[in-house]
Amino acid sequence: MNPGSLGSLLPRARVFVSPRMRKVGSNRAVDDKMYRILSSSMTPQQTIWAFAVGVTLLAGWVDFRTHKIPNWLTVSAFILGVGMRTVLGGWLGAKASLEGAGLALILLLPLVLMRALGAGDWKLMGAVGACLGPVLFLFVLLGSILVSGMMAIVEMMRTQRVKETFHNMYVLVHGFFSFGLRPNAEISLDNPRLLKLPFGVAVAISTVACFYAARWGL
Repeated sequence: MNPGSLGSLLPRARVFVSPRMRKVGSNRAVDDKMYRILSSSMTPQQTIWAFAVGVTLLAGWVDFRTHKIPNWLTVSAFILGVGMRTVLGGWLGAKASLEGAGLALILLLPLVLMRALGAGDWKLMGAVGACLGPVLFLFVLLGSILVSGMMAIVEMMRTQRVKETFHNMYVLVHGFFSFGLRPNAEISLDNPRLLKLPFGVAVAISTVACFYAARWGL
């Protein structure tokens, strides 16, 4: 008899597996599968986008409720944004982060000096620039301006202050070219009659829209 055929003559052992053991094994298999899916689908760019979206949504909610964006949110978002891009992208990531933050702070500084934009909104845009870098920040900024314009139109129609709002826009532009960066009482945020909009909400909407546009390749 061929020794290799002995295995075929022996009775096959059956291993009893309880239903509980099968359930535990199935759960572990599902967990491992979900971990592989999440770890393989979350790229560094998506991680940065997710953080930026979360920060702006929180800032928009706080701004809508309190009309202020606190320093603990903007400063911590800036620091974490720079650190995240440094860890994920090395020196190039840190450079892009600082360039984005610098571009945001420089572009919007004139509006802050004229008291046409709040310091909290200014710092929030700096944090967004630190997270996304200079190029993507520009898209978010343009989107925020468009959303703010639409919000202003709706608010003007609701409060019937169309003429006054357009006059304030004229004063803002005329005052910038005539008097430089000095505050103007008519368009200052300190004016209680001024039509004020939660800019943080516009930034949040724009950031979400830009995220989906980047994800879908638009």
